[in-house]
Amino acid sequence: MTAQGVVPLAEIVRSGFTEGWHDGRLVALAADGSVEFAYGDVEAVMMPRSSNKPMQAVAMLENGLDLTGELLALAAASHAGEPFHLEGVRKILAGAGLDEQALACPADWPLAEQAKLAMVRAGGDRQRVTMNCSGKHAAMLATCVVNHWPITDYLAPDHPMQRASRAAVERLSGEPVRHDAVDGCGAPLYGISLVGLARAFRACVLAAPATPERRVADAMRAHPEYVSGTDRIDTDLMAGVPGLLAKGGAEGVQAVALPDGRAIAVKVGDGDHERRAVGPVLVAALRRLGVEAPVLSRYAESPLLGGGHPVGAVRSVI
Repeated sequence: MTAQGVVPLAEIVRSGFTEGWHDGRLVALAADGSVEFAYGDVEAVMMPRSSNKPMQAVAMLENGLDLTGELLALAAASHAGEPFHLEGVRKILAGAGLDEQALACPADWPLAEQAKLAMVRAGGDRQRVTMNCSGKHAAMLATCVVNHWPITDYLAPDHPMQRASRAAVERLSGEPVRHDAVDGCGAPLYGISLVGLARAFRACVLAAPATPERRVADAMRAHPEYVSGTDRIDTDLMAGVPGLLAKGGAEGVQAVALPDGRAIAVKVGDGDHERRAVGPVLVAALRRLGVEAPVLSRYAESPLLGGGHPVGAVRSVI
């Protein structure tokens, strides 16, 4: 283990030669909430990034947000900016009497390559509504409207919406926020431990029906394409593994929970910007917990190309 508390999670193998590694941390919880296995320092503070979104959505429901189904899934989403995502975000805003101008997230291209190309071909530019966090922002604004809270500064750390989000993260993770930061979308970001992140996902799937936690988990699992997008890991895992809740985050973060309370949280230390290590490592951990489903084979290795042809792969070493 290094001084930073990370260990090798995946190896980069090209033409039979291991040319590098992805280091990081991983924790898996048993059904009773105890640690089943762990790699690296899983008690150290980390930034969950968008894996915090289910907890933030719970805070919105606790404060009167009236969303269900795919629109509630969008509130916890890092969507790909596909047409059905944008339609949903606009529905959330319209339901609160608002439009896209109220969004305070930065303008960005859609994550979905085809959606981005369509915008470019049409002469379009980056928009706030196409930013992957716009569903969360629209739902935060809708919560503010319900409570007659100001909307111009809804991202301020001391705003009632953000205080409620922070409290939900602390309650569900079972620990205090240990570092306050600003996420890429401009919203407050709450640093907790990796094991705390796994506990939070476990709490959502085990919550009683009709509670805010369970409503968020059920909406995400029923409408996984709204949480992520076409051909993305969160969508595929929730569609392919019965009852699984999944949400990734930037800089190599991924969290999942199974309906019996088993949960996994991963943080790849180098950020894994191509998301090539998260899949193999997560699949290895799920299989170690006894989970098997055809979809896992799709993410068990990330192929490496040479001259446009497969010559190796990124593989889990856990």
